[in-house]
Amino acid sequence: MKSEFSRRKMMQALSAAAVSPAILSKAGSAAAPSSWPPPLGQNTPKICLGGGQNLDEAGLRRLKQVGVDYFLSGGPRIPWDEADIRSRIEKFKAGGITLCNLMISGFNDVIWGRPGADAQIEDVIKSIRAAGKAGLPVIEYNFYAHRLTEGYKEEIGRAGAGYTAYDYELSKSLPPREGTHTRAEQLKRAEHFLKAIVPEAEKAKVRLALHPNDPPVPLSRGSEQIMASFEQWKTYLNLVKSPYNGMTFDCGVTREMGEDPVAVCRYLGERDCINHVHFRNVVVRKPYIDYTEVFIDEGQVNMFAVMRELVRQKYSRGLYPEHPRAIDVDRERGQIRNQYPGGGGFSAEIYNVAYTKAMLQAALSL
Repeated sequence: MKSEFSRRKMMQALSAAAVSPAILSKAGSAAAPSSWPPPLGQNTPKICLGGGQNLDEAGLRRLKQVGVDYFLSGGPRIPWDEADIRSRIEKFKAGGITLCNLMISGFNDVIWGRPGADAQIEDVIKSIRAAGKAGLPVIEYNFYAHRLTEGYKEEIGRAGAGYTAYDYELSKSLPPREGTHTRAEQLKRAEHFLKAIVPEAEKAKVRLALHPNDPPVPLSRGSEQIMASFEQWKTYLNLVKSPYNGMTFDCGVTREMGEDPVAVCRYLGERDCINHVHFRNVVVRKPYIDYTEVFIDEGQVNMFAVMRELVRQKYSRGLYPEHPRAIDVDRERGQIRNQYPGGGGFSAEIYNVAYTKAMLQAALSL
């Protein structure tokens, strides 16, 4: 009886083995996508990292090794020179990296309403023209009367990792440093600025990306802010309506303000004014004034839903998984380079990039 049972089981196994390859092949071809990983192209987000311009060959190779093909950096002093911008682009191109965004600064007289404002606007216009001729697609900038970074502090997170927390109570009573500026005054200056530079950006085919106020506190050393709420974002974008007068959509800042990042992303994307993206996560205790920047996988922002919305929009510019957390491997190697308490280095950036790439591949495969 035992022998008969064994022979029967053996025959069943042999029969299954004979037919299973064809069945599995057919089933697999029906279920599998046409290609994997999903192809990246002209109309997909471009994962990038940021840093200084002085990356050597080894630094460029490190970016390529972790699958990063795009880079952003601070720009030179204004006015920019076409040859200089082009040389920067070519340096990265030689390492297989596309320089997709440069930060422009040096126009505080515009922001503070000082006599040198018009001269600095001309320098910004010259810089936009130089960027366009050199082939740079995006210029990012800030418009702060003051940035209240004094409220940042380190918080210890999972397994001892460093997080960046913000507490308005630490800094809300600090005295003015650059004078006091009302929101109305700054909006008037911003409108004058935008009416001068946006037409030049349109002609140069260079998109402008204003980063929202971060931290989005209501008062910064005595000065009101102009980009500290979603309604204020709308007001700024309506000063000069153009895709070239766009902004950096930061899903972390959006949640810091108590807004739904997916809904805000959809609103901005439908108006074609997302010109850069910062991809990070936070836990908010009280909107605007009390929150913690955490690992990209554990906060209150649904990162996959944000990515899916960007893919749906066919968003095609830079996406920066920023603000890495402080982890031991970076601490031990002395590679903590984030300027804020609890910020990390390149090893933590690798984690951010890997998570972001997984979100992007999953969204593209739907």
